[in-house]
Amino acid sequence: MSFEFVQKLPTPAEIKDMFPLPARLAAIKAERDQEIRKIFTGESDKFLVIIGPCSADNEDAVLDYTTRLTKVQEKVADRLLLIPRVYTNKPRTNGLGYKGMLHQPDPEKQPSVSEGLHAIRHLHMKVLDETGFSTADEMLYPENVSYLNDIMSYIAVGARSVENQQHRLVSSGCDVPVGMKNPTSGDLSVMLNAVVAAQTGHEFIMREWEVKTHGNPLTHTILRGAVSKHGQCLPNYHYEDLILLYRLYQERDVKNRACIVDANHSNSNKQYMEQVRIVKEVLHSRRHSDQIREMVKGVMIESYIEPGSQKVGEHCYGKSITDPCLGWEDSERLLYEIAEGLD
Repeated sequence: MSFEFVQKLPTPAEIKDMFPLPARLAAIKAERDQEIRKIFTGESDKFLVIIGPCSADNEDAVLDYTTRLTKVQEKVADRLLLIPRVYTNKPRTNGLGYKGMLHQPDPEKQPSVSEGLHAIRHLHMKVLDETGFSTADEMLYPENVSYLNDIMSYIAVGARSVENQQHRLVSSGCDVPVGMKNPTSGDLSVMLNAVVAAQTGHEFIMREWEVKTHGNPLTHTILRGAVSKHGQCLPNYHYEDLILLYRLYQERDVKNRACIVDANHSNSNKQYMEQVRIVKEVLHSRRHSDQIREMVKGVMIESYIEPGSQKVGEHCYGKSITDPCLGWEDSERLLYEIAEGLD
């Protein structure tokens, strides 16, 4: 076999022993989990905003950004619940480019997954400690969820992973909401099948163990747009798309029929400023339709301190080195507009 085995990595239990979560932070996380759960079950009418950098590439900048979010959260607490995106492992369309802090704690140095495991747990925990925000991250590698499951309050399964059996099975054992994105093809049945699978209990292999799960009733859909066979972006956040998803949900026996709309990616054609308009259109659709209001529980926004993106090595503090993001001023303004636009 053409594998070079570099080093044996610590298990999730070993990493948690190295960086234990204090009881004080565990209690904060548990309280947040309950508040988020109530949004998905319909017990709370607060609106979720999952917001933050495309990739968490720099600890100082991420902490700066999430600290700014806390001040906004205080002002909109009666209407919005903010979850910071702390995305530490990134899928790459062609396998090239920065794969996230898990792979490269320093984007300008050689990859080191061993150091990356330490770095991502430290970052997620520090965000929780310094801001009171439990976090969101992507489930790129299902077997790695256990490194952070005691800190994260939201998990996303990406467009390239949603059809994968292991992602669906591991999602069925998660205790927090897991959002299934539509695949890049746009086929909504793939996304919905993933929800059905993850809401069902299973027995399978995980990290050399036979495990059993009981299903995750908080699994839901994320609309992120699609790409045609000609490479053109096909948005799916419009009123008609949301009504279609509502109808497709009614045909399936699932709990807590919920949807998050991703305002970037193929919905915006990665034109990051379009996120502002897209979010406002989604809010308009919710005001127009009780069905959409019932189903659409929140939005996902890519946002950082500085607008746009840069190449690795350009050293603009708080600017994305992956997909372009909204800058802080536009993001802050949009959050207040979301809170006002819920009526």
